[in-house]
Amino acid sequence: MGWVPAGADYEVSVDRGKVVARTVRGKPLKSMPKALKDHEAVIGLRQLVEWLGRHEASCRAEAELWMIRSLPVPAAVIAQVWADDAWRALLRDAVVVPVTGGAWDVAAAGLLRDADEAKGLGVVDLDGESARITAETVAIPHPVLLPDLDDLREFAADLGVQQGLVQLFREVWRKPATEADQRRELRRYAGARFKELRHAQSRATSAGYRVQGGTAVCRVWEAGRTIVASVWIGDGEPSYETETFELTFTDAGGQAIATGDVPPVAWSEGMRMAATLYAGRVVEEEGR
Repeated sequence: MGWVPAGADYEVSVDRGKVVARTVRGKPLKSMPKALKDHEAVIGLRQLVEWLGRHEASCRAEAELWMIRSLPVPAAVIAQVWADDAWRALLRDAVVVPVTGGAWDVAAAGLLRDADEAKGLGVVDLDGESARITAETVAIPHPVLLPDLDDLREFAADLGVQQGLVQLFREVWRKPATEADQRRELRRYAGARFKELRHAQSRATSAGYRVQGGTAVCRVWEAGRTIVASVWIGDGEPSYETETFELTFTDAGGQAIATGDVPPVAWSEGMRMAATLYAGRVVEEEGR
């Protein structure tokens, strides 16, 4: 840690996202002295911590967008952001797949370990060997699109991988083959009861979903169009009890999409939203 003078008797720094203090002789202090709370050095470091938090959240949102859309990302962009601690923490050990001529070369996929504009992307390939990806673009695939996902998860676990970007161990839902089973899945997480509407709204927004006109919404860009997954959670007085409806899919204009036409990432992310809402429901205790 680097320490900044704060008056004649103290020094301050940042440790794991918190402003800390010590005496000029180097003795750590358990709490911030009252005399320092409004000191310009302390205020400056707190503002830095807040900015770093916003920066990390912005990086995460962008990286998750790359993954959910599974669109080609220039390798040069990854190399340029790699020097940033926040970006590197998110991208390290993400599964990257070289893209050539619009086609994914899954056999050459690997866990990202290094990025250099001249040398390309350093990875651990699926045989556990160090390799380089020199393709101009790569994909950071949504896990539902990865073949042999269970094998990849086992491989990552054996290596002790802990991804900053939740990719391999993100929950996935695969669309059933028949329409009857698809319809059954859409109803799977319906009927989640909340004592107050505000609880359902808070559950949705805290998980990163929008609430529009009584509906929790997840938008996914896939196969060249926007797919909108929606779950009705209720509207009106925030203190009223409410219950969720089944999951539905529409296009950007609000037209319903047949279950058979919902692409895999949109299906998985929509089901993930519905499951997240359902997990926050009121659960009656047995015997009551």
